[in-house]
Amino acid sequence: MKFIFAAALFLSCAYTFAQKPDEILATSNVANYTVQSLSAEGRKIYENRDKLLADARTRLLSEMIAETLIDFEAKAQGRTVEQLLTAERSKAAAPTQSQLQAFYDENRSSLANKTFDEVRDKIAEYLRAEAEQKAVETYVQGLQAKYKFAAGKDVNAFGLKPTEMLVTVGTKAITVQEFEDKNKFALYDARAEIYDEVRSDLESSIFSALAAEEAKTRGTDLSSLIGTEITDKLREYTDEERAGLERAFLNRLYTKYSVKFLLKEPEPLVQNVSIDDDPVLGSTAAPVTVVMFTDYQCPACSKTHPVLKKVVAEFGDKVRLVLRDFPLQKIHPNSFQAAIAANAARAQGKFAEYIEVLYRNQDALDRASLVKYAADLGLNTKKFELDLSDEKLAAEIRKDIADGTSYGASGTPTIFVNGVKVRRISADGFRTAIERALKK
Repeated sequence: MKFIFAAALFLSCAYTFAQKPDEILATSNVANYTVQSLSAEGRKIYENRDKLLADARTRLLSEMIAETLIDFEAKAQGRTVEQLLTAERSKAAAPTQSQLQAFYDENRSSLANKTFDEVRDKIAEYLRAEAEQKAVETYVQGLQAKYKFAAGKDVNAFGLKPTEMLVTVGTKAITVQEFEDKNKFALYDARAEIYDEVRSDLESSIFSALAAEEAKTRGTDLSSLIGTEITDKLREYTDEERAGLERAFLNRLYTKYSVKFLLKEPEPLVQNVSIDDDPVLGSTAAPVTVVMFTDYQCPACSKTHPVLKKVVAEFGDKVRLVLRDFPLQKIHPNSFQAAIAANAARAQGKFAEYIEVLYRNQDALDRASLVKYAADLGLNTKKFELDLSDEKLAAEIRKDIADGTSYGASGTPTIFVNGVKVRRISADGFRTAIERALKK
């Protein structure tokens, strides 16, 4: 659980850096690509990268302070943290009809032309969550007066030593080492996100330049070249197919024009991600293991699952796919029960078939529906229903959640390839991660 600590703290940004607009980020045999080659938005991200990281560090320390304050208060009241937060969230007022309508009117263009009635519940859910978050923020601010905190070292200062104190909250001191250990995944994600944004922008710039160069070399125009290399090759006319053709053409241009990237990528965090005793699709002897932490009520998971399976299948016996449970119960109330059902189906040899049904029916994952799906697949429903109440299966799911959390998973889908978290949840992102793992 993360908390946003909205109050302005004593933390300041200590990062400074000199701008180098002519800094070379990539080269080819026809041109160099500098910071000036980026779009205005890309340059803004690149030039402010240190501040963005400093802001992330400040935010993460603020969250640690908030967590510590709430933990102190929970112990003082003899209650759990979740009980305290539930009580505070309950104080948030439900959005009014006028607020719902106002939100709809302001965001109509981004709601895919859906009517107010079609999106009303989703808007209400969003506004209620926003109100609950504000209620928690106000609560945390009130705890500051009860549990004093004192500033130590600036979290963004250079040369911090592991044992130095960043802040004292009540009787607890938060050291540099504790901060770094707790937030290592979030800090890596922050660095990686900046890199990915700049890299993507840079690739777009290079593609435009090299495509124009290639069109000139072939004695044609850019539109005709794109037609020959991409549009005319479309057969399924899906976004995935087009993205694949674009990437293939880009790679050919990279090879022909000897493109080299000098933009430095953050060193990936490699973890020993266990497969536990969870379902394995593919060869158990495969040199590459893909682990997907999933939630059967998560729409993104239902879209990702078939794409990931297809990519894994492209590599034959070289890659295996392991599925582990990570139900997000706070936002998907039937997800834990669905995970148990999937494991119950696995006990009868129908795991793969059953989860396909779950993904297709995410709006109907109540117990009666889960049993019906089992019956439709020819499972022994009496045994299936007994397994739905099996504490051992529930314990296995809780272990998956604990393991996923320890690896830095906070949402779904979260996917690892040989222990490295996949940052781009797409067919191209999966292929790139798998190909990189195979080269090692």
